[in-house]
Amino acid sequence: MNRMAYINFNWSDIGEWFTHDWVVGSLIFFIGWPVIRMISGIVRKSLNKHASPQASMLGYRLVLYVGTILLVLTALDQFGVPLSTILGAAGIAGVAIGFAAQTSLSNLISGIFLIWEKPFAVEDVIKTGDTVGLVVAIDLLSTKIRTFDNTLVRIPNELLIKTQFTNITKFSIRRFDINLGVAYKEDIGKVMKVLREVADANPNCLDEPEPLIVFKGFGDSALEFLFGVWFAKADFLLLRNTIQREIKERFDREGIEIPFPHRTLYAGEVSKPFPVRVVPDSPPPVSEDGPNL
Repeated sequence: MNRMAYINFNWSDIGEWFTHDWVVGSLIFFIGWPVIRMISGIVRKSLNKHASPQASMLGYRLVLYVGTILLVLTALDQFGVPLSTILGAAGIAGVAIGFAAQTSLSNLISGIFLIWEKPFAVEDVIKTGDTVGLVVAIDLLSTKIRTFDNTLVRIPNELLIKTQFTNITKFSIRRFDINLGVAYKEDIGKVMKVLREVADANPNCLDEPEPLIVFKGFGDSALEFLFGVWFAKADFLLLRNTIQREIKERFDREGIEIPFPHRTLYAGEVSKPFPVRVVPDSPPPVSEDGPNL
């Protein structure tokens, strides 16, 4: 009987224990946090199918941050902390932080403008200053770029708003321009014909738009041309590594000379001492056969 009495639970006491505010608040937090992560993941996967990577990332973070704030406020309310006190303290803290972190506030506003204007998106390649790389994240305070040597560069959004940058992969096709010169003895028509044949033979050059071949004029030591070929943005490295080599090989076969500056170095006798003829103080002795020279 004593053993049966020992294992006889009082379910009413357990039910009362689960009604305590701190228990309810803890359950809300520890159950709600995985639920919020799951919902934000679902939102991200859904946006990946119908929106850009940038919109997908922003939607994921918006759901995650807003859900976390609401979850924390709900849990604190169950713990008995007045929400009015929390919101009032948050407002005062926000004003103080705003005065203390004006740079961060400027980056925040700049980030909102970047998101709204959309001059570039995640997975675009941009160039700003000496940095060229792939955009991996556009946050409210900074933009993160992965360079082609696999390093991460963090650029404050305020800097991107104030300075000039180039979106290299904004459009689906681009033009690769090559400035070159040939000797004055070469036939201009033949040179332009050869360049067009080089472009037609390269599989990475697009037929539409047509290649651009412009005779720019008479340079100091060469006839100058602009040779521009269009390509799909994904073929940039392939085109750059082949088209210039093919131009050189074709010019060599056709006997077209590519001039280059010549420099002549003259090493004269200027640094050597001049020959000096020594004149004796007294005349040389005279023998019977004449002067002894």
